[in-house]
Amino acid sequence: MSDPPRPGTAASARFVALHSVLTLDARHPFVTKSLVDAQEMHRTVMSGFQGWVEDGSSDARAQMGVLSAWTLNLREAAVVLVVQSRVAADWGRLPKGVLREEPELITVDRTFRVGDTVAFRSVVNPTYSKARPGPDGRRLRGRRVAHTHPDGVRKWCARRFGDGDGAGGDTGGAAAPECIAVRMLPTVSSSAAHKGLKVARAELRGSLAVTDPAAFVTALSDGVGHARAYSCGLVLTR
Repeated sequence: MSDPPRPGTAASARFVALHSVLTLDARHPFVTKSLVDAQEMHRTVMSGFQGWVEDGSSDARAQMGVLSAWTLNLREAAVVLVVQSRVAADWGRLPKGVLREEPELITVDRTFRVGDTVAFRSVVNPTYSKARPGPDGRRLRGRRVAHTHPDGVRKWCARRFGDGDGAGGDTGGAAAPECIAVRMLPTVSSSAAHKGLKVARAELRGSLAVTDPAAFVTALSDGVGHARAYSCGLVLTR
């Protein structure tokens, strides 16, 4: 039997989104360019959503709720790209030969309740604010620094999912950090449009208990952490 919701917490919340699952040919020059440049991968993802917002909108991705995650299978030379959105995608603009098969389009409609146990996977950009001393001894605004070791990533998880006491973190879900499998992934970067961009990444796998359904649905809809434009922050559940 699940615990009752905390005062002020809704007992349930509904999550609705569209998922596109694309299998791309990793040997195609268009895909190779997306793999070696994070900004090109961002363009590939956003190419499915032309016309929904005005050209040049600075927050187009956020308006349409576009989040993504990708995995590379080197043996099969295949990239599996999952794209979540609030609006329908059209992948007909991708160059010929990029897709190995027709995109799988899925409507996700799920209601989460307090106490639900959910298995999840997410690729995140785990960062923290590193304090800087000023010339007069006062602390300046912290500089964002990436965690580069699993122990540091679990500290990041504690803020997002709680420390295992069942209260949960700011995602509306509770998971003991030591029970979350952490795999450090290669850093992605850009040398063209955003020269100097470097995004540290880690893959999380585990299960959590929903403590605040509304907050959890917000985390699913909006993503978690930074670098959401660069295929980080999408939380996939089952």
